[in-house]
Amino acid sequence: MAIKSGQRFIRENRKPRVHIEYEVETYGARQKVELPFVMGVISDLSGKSLKDKKAAEAREFMDIDMDNFDQRMEAVAPRVAFAVDNTLAGEGKIAVDMTFNSMNDFSPGEIARKIEPLAKLLEARTQLEDLLSYMDGKNGAQDLLDKVLQDPALLQAISAARQPAAAEPVSDPRD
Repeated sequence: MAIKSGQRFIRENRKPRVHIEYEVETYGARQKVELPFVMGVISDLSGKSLKDKKAAEAREFMDIDMDNFDQRMEAVAPRVAFAVDNTLAGEGKIAVDMTFNSMNDFSPGEIARKIEPLAKLLEARTQLEDLLSYMDGKNGAQDLLDKVLQDPALLQAISAARQPAAAEPVSDPRD
């Protein structure tokens, strides 16, 4: 019953992208019959999801389209958990545990943000891009940066001066 209503909905509201036509001959008359293309997928795509799953016989077909795909994905909360070789440090393994709530979670940047060592590299990259855009058009900025990078003592002094300032809590001016 649910399949027939789904086919009727598609036929009335949206033309199918796949047209299946065939000719039949009934009682000597030729007739063209067009079948609507409706596809059902029965699969457990949740991976290692932490959400409870219904038994296979209790599951129902769901309409999924581009407008509700992210909501359906969030309801299922597909998850992967595994370990990969740590090629950054050259030894050991990195534990990967990711839950996907939308298609954007599959982008390389979002995946990198969910894995701690990669998140640190991505943050450093963002800071370098910010520095480059800040320095763009500033005369002498490149020379000053080169001078700091060439002098290890100056670089150490700048780094040491920055560390305590970041570690100190912000005091209330009313104190």
